[in-house]
Amino acid sequence: MKYVIIGAVAGGASTAARLRRLNEKAEIVIFEKGEFISYANCGLPYYIGDVIKDRNALFVQTASAFNKRFNIDVRTLTEVIGIDTQTKTITARNQTTGKEYTETYDKLVLSPGAEPIRPPLTGIGLEGIFTLRNVSDTDYIKAYVKQASVKKAVVIGGGFIGLEMAENLHALGMDVSVIEMGNQILAPLDFPLAAMVQEHIRSKGVNLMLSSAVEGFEKTNSGLRVMLKGGEALEADVVIMSIGVKPDTKLAVNAGLKLGDARGIWVNEFLQTSNPDIYAVGDAIEFTNPITHQSMNTYLAGPANKQGRICANNIVLGNKQAYHGAINTAIVKVFDLTVATAGTASKHLAKAGIKHLVSTTHSGSHAGYYPGAKQMSIQIAFAPEDGTLLNAQIVGYDGVDKRIDTLSSAIARGSSIYELTEFEHAYAPPFSSAKDPINMAGFVAENILQGRLSVFYWNELDRVNPEDILLDVRTQKEFESGHIDNAVNIPVDEIRARLNELDTSKTIYIYCQAGLRGYLAQRILKQNEFDKVFNLSGGYQLWKACERETELGKKKESGFYA
Repeated sequence: MKYVIIGAVAGGASTAARLRRLNEKAEIVIFEKGEFISYANCGLPYYIGDVIKDRNALFVQTASAFNKRFNIDVRTLTEVIGIDTQTKTITARNQTTGKEYTETYDKLVLSPGAEPIRPPLTGIGLEGIFTLRNVSDTDYIKAYVKQASVKKAVVIGGGFIGLEMAENLHALGMDVSVIEMGNQILAPLDFPLAAMVQEHIRSKGVNLMLSSAVEGFEKTNSGLRVMLKGGEALEADVVIMSIGVKPDTKLAVNAGLKLGDARGIWVNEFLQTSNPDIYAVGDAIEFTNPITHQSMNTYLAGPANKQGRICANNIVLGNKQAYHGAINTAIVKVFDLTVATAGTASKHLAKAGIKHLVSTTHSGSHAGYYPGAKQMSIQIAFAPEDGTLLNAQIVGYDGVDKRIDTLSSAIARGSSIYELTEFEHAYAPPFSSAKDPINMAGFVAENILQGRLSVFYWNELDRVNPEDILLDVRTQKEFESGHIDNAVNIPVDEIRARLNELDTSKTIYIYCQAGLRGYLAQRILKQNEFDKVFNLSGGYQLWKACERETELGKKKESGFYA
């Protein structure tokens, strides 16, 4: 049996290694058009920023080591340029010699990955403009930014890689600007949590420009000029294009393989393409989203590696193991913050017509009385009928990773917010609280579902009519340091004694700093004949972050953005 694999990074290398473990006698050939195999894409920005000092640390395996350990014929710098499904052959070109030749296969695996999006902008080919996708890109960028004259960097795109590059270039002492065409960074996040991250980025001195589109580039005497829609321009010494990637489907299309609705390579549940002898894994494929049931792509190393193992199992053992899709669990370091997400964001659920509720909670990363506790903000989305968990987003400092992994597991299993209320965690003061942030998120969601908590959101203040009461239940000192316009202040600890100051016939909208005191005040009022009482989800601090970022957006639109 002869297996041929095209692409030798995450999905392809994982498939090849698993095939060998399952079949010692098979002939396995893996083609990689680049110079390197099985390297850590996710570590590339940190090598550029000198966080990772040793370049060799980026390589999980070298071609020679992979060959020696697994007895796999690894052909780097060799591009597969065609597939003949009738004769079951591929045509390859050695990029060093230019020689072309054919290779037969019994089973073929496609793992061509994705390619960076490079729009046809004026001047995009100028020296100093880079995309970051592989080790060669990294080497070029690292060598370029080491030049003494490189002081100003412009990163185009506010996604995961773009923000990692911004942070690492900033760490090298550069003046960094981030240009994002959308009205927020990190598209998998909803605006409220993205707003918190945006404020943090701005606090580091990074020039974050949202709702800004690049029109082209010019060469200047001192470097580059990045021209923006509307006439504005930025000077730069280096530009990093990070506006996204798209599935590399050229080989698949030319071979007559089916593409799906998301324009990735179509595969069935066994990762088999429309040709029964060809399988596909990684960034190039699409599959059904387990939550929205719509076609989707994912560009994450974790799913690609797992697909490789499943693919190999199905090739050798027969189509027995189904791939159940991915919920796009992801995490990123943004300066001091950790940002994580799993499932489908509220805005995307709404677009897909999926009814849901949203709740935001703020908790300490561990017990408040133990030194070093940091705030963690968790937003979850869940089904209004049964509390099925659909999405989780976290912004914090410590312990974000273990919470998102727990929430991701619940989402993937189709579990509900009720599981979160009983989630049993390892507790000691340095690591958590007796009620973990996950428990707190579950408690609040349960209160919403069971009607004990009625919420309104940061962007729903227009619900508050002049005859309604906007009630701030924080302390007087907190109120005086900043509050929402037209609010009246009755601290929660005084509310029982001051019920006579409120009218039971009016609708009352409550807020506190984070949400808990507002809930306590709501419970007091609801049990004292106040029927129409709502609490601001996420509290004043979330509203304030969203309001500040919204105001910056308005200034940008009116031409007064600084």
